[in-house]
Amino acid sequence: MSMGHHEEEQLGKVYDRDLVRRLWPYMWHHKAMIGAALLPIPLRLPVLAAPAVLFGAGLDYLVGGEGAALERLPDWLPLPGFLPMLAALALLMLFATTTSAGLELLRAISTALLGQRVMRELRQDLFAHVQRLPMKFFDHYPVGRLVTRLSNDVESLGEAFSSGIVMLFADLLLMGFFAYLLFQIDVTLALVSMSIVPVLTIVAVLLRWKAREAFRTVRVRIAQINGHLQETISGMKVVQLFAREERNLRDFSRTNAEHRRAWFRSINYESMLTAIIELAQNLTVAAILWFGAGLLDAGTLSLGTLFIFVDWMRLFFRPVNDLAARYSTMQSSMASFERITELMETPAEPDDGGQGLPAGREGEVEFDNVSFGYGNERVLKNVSFRVAPGERVAFVGATGAGKTTVLKLLQRLYSVTEGTIRVGGRDIREISRTELRRRMAFVLQDVFLFRGGVEENISLGRPEISLDDVKQAAATVYADRVIERLPLGYQEPVLEQGVNFSAGERQLLAFARALAQRPEILLLDEATASVDTETEALLQEAVHRLIAGKTSMVVAHRLSTIQDVDRIYVLHHGEIREVGSHEELLELRGLYWRLYQIQYAAQERPAA
Repeated sequence: MSMGHHEEEQLGKVYDRDLVRRLWPYMWHHKAMIGAALLPIPLRLPVLAAPAVLFGAGLDYLVGGEGAALERLPDWLPLPGFLPMLAALALLMLFATTTSAGLELLRAISTALLGQRVMRELRQDLFAHVQRLPMKFFDHYPVGRLVTRLSNDVESLGEAFSSGIVMLFADLLLMGFFAYLLFQIDVTLALVSMSIVPVLTIVAVLLRWKAREAFRTVRVRIAQINGHLQETISGMKVVQLFAREERNLRDFSRTNAEHRRAWFRSINYESMLTAIIELAQNLTVAAILWFGAGLLDAGTLSLGTLFIFVDWMRLFFRPVNDLAARYSTMQSSMASFERITELMETPAEPDDGGQGLPAGREGEVEFDNVSFGYGNERVLKNVSFRVAPGERVAFVGATGAGKTTVLKLLQRLYSVTEGTIRVGGRDIREISRTELRRRMAFVLQDVFLFRGGVEENISLGRPEISLDDVKQAAATVYADRVIERLPLGYQEPVLEQGVNFSAGERQLLAFARALAQRPEILLLDEATASVDTETEALLQEAVHRLIAGKTSMVVAHRLSTIQDVDRIYVLHHGEIREVGSHEELLELRGLYWRLYQIQYAAQERPAA
């Protein structure tokens, strides 16, 4: 399932029952916690009903004396005989309300813990899934929206567990319990009290779809805001250098206003439902008082019973009001879970359980009529070559010729459209991705450093790479010259994206990282054009040390890196047009010679 921009804009059409079915595994994992949250609910029902009975008995006592009060009280409810009637009723009411508060506290703690546990499990599953997604997914899915899925949407779903699902059951049970009690007291008055409920049900159903659509729109707008923030903050240097602040502010203001309007629509539906419920409650109380007054005059209803009806009807409508608020939470949560479900259903790279690399031919690479395209555009066309173990080859060509794509295909970051890639004589589709990538090291053009220490960035946290291994790798590629100048050396903190290091220093750290992994195949997307002459000379020497004795495939941007490689492949429009050494290709006076005249010679003149 594609998760691009247009799919994000679509308002989901997943049915509630499908969402509940997908939520069920998370609910089942925490069935004990759900049970602990549900247990206080039936225990709380009698103590919720008791205060109205006790107060009604007090009213009957004031009107008709002790006999009328005792007639009102159930037989199982003991009265302290050493206290006056009203004091005894007040003491029992205090006990009932205190017990109810304690059970509610237990329920609230249980549901809060349930929500946090579900959020932790879901966020962990989602993060693990994202790490297994193919690279082509990240080519079109904005980072800000991924952050929204892992943060806002997961948190919204956690609210459904902490204050939605369990309390939805509690509210329905509470309404059924008090409706049953009211019908036990007086059927006619109960029918009058419940006459408004069918109207409420119809209104709730009508508002349901509008509210769901509004909350879906809210989730989309939040994702757009996060995406805009991520893009602007990541590119702040470009924003400021090109004075784009006002344009970015206008774009953000427009997105922010759309989010506000979406929230207003959702609030309107929620407020409308709340107001209708409040009106229905007041009309019901008025109907009880009006109809009950006639029964009082006829002597068929006591004042205490009338109070019980009003109070229990109030308790009946309390969960109806809560349902309105919880309904909004559930709609928001379901809209979030739709997005999470779409992401979770995006096919991940399969755990192919492939074989290891065959022994005896480590480092051998072969492309056999390989073709590949991003979407409908073919980038590589019938590319074939072989690199023997220990050989060093380079790929040159104009921008977009497919040089970097060759390296990405070799690491199975993308799957070939046609043809076969072999490592050690075995089709890489038959080799475990983990095993394949552990045998290679890829030095990218744009070096990415993780937050943490220098040592951790070089070893990548692999326990088999010791500090001595890190130091040896750094010394080999001259990265130790950079590290030894740092106040904390190998423990120096690396800020986000390595901003406390220059481009050349980051490149040297990337070389040390690649060497520390002890790869059999080294893939180098060389980038030295953005550094000063002194740093460039150091990087070139580091590159020579890095590729020495290893099967190396270099995407070349500087001539000095590839003059002494074993073979150079010239790519043009996705095809290999020329093959040979530096001198042989210059003698051909073909594509490589023209590239040399246009690019490399112009770069060498200032150096000379």
